[in-house]
Amino acid sequence: MPYSRRRSYEAGHRPKFLVVVDDTQECGRAVRFAARRVARLGAKLVLLSVSEPPDGFEWLGVGDMMRAEAEEEAQDRLEAAAEMARDAAGVQAELIVRIGVRTDEILKLIEEDEDVSFLVLAAGTAADGPGPLVSGLAGKAASSYPVPVVIVPGGLTDEEIDAIAG
Repeated sequence: MPYSRRRSYEAGHRPKFLVVVDDTQECGRAVRFAARRVARLGAKLVLLSVSEPPDGFEWLGVGDMMRAEAEEEAQDRLEAAAEMARDAAGVQAELIVRIGVRTDEILKLIEEDEDVSFLVLAAGTAADGPGPLVSGLAGKAASSYPVPVVIVPGGLTDEEIDAIAG
């Protein structure tokens, strides 16, 4: 799929670091890294939370209620991540909630916003691997992304992140 050209450094544009926010412990590592880079570079921070749509509950408005609850939970995750970014680097974030398949929604957002320059994820530290999103991107999917994917090791401390991110 051909993607639109990035415009991050053209007049009237600024690069954006996109962080996918979820309920994993390591997510905070990606938020801190991106917030510090954004502050250092004068870029913008975009926080995205994607909830899967409810399946098979379209009767009696149950699906609508489940969708609303999922959006509220996603918004709560974004607010907490935005507070982390403010605390880490004094930056304000653009908060986006999407309902759909996570990888599809990430790609849609990148396609829609030509200023997104980097996708920042954090790798989990559990024995079962770095997490499904990082695992999916580590293989052939990474070569088809229209922006560089930055993977922050989930085991880094705040001090270690600050030393490498600025």
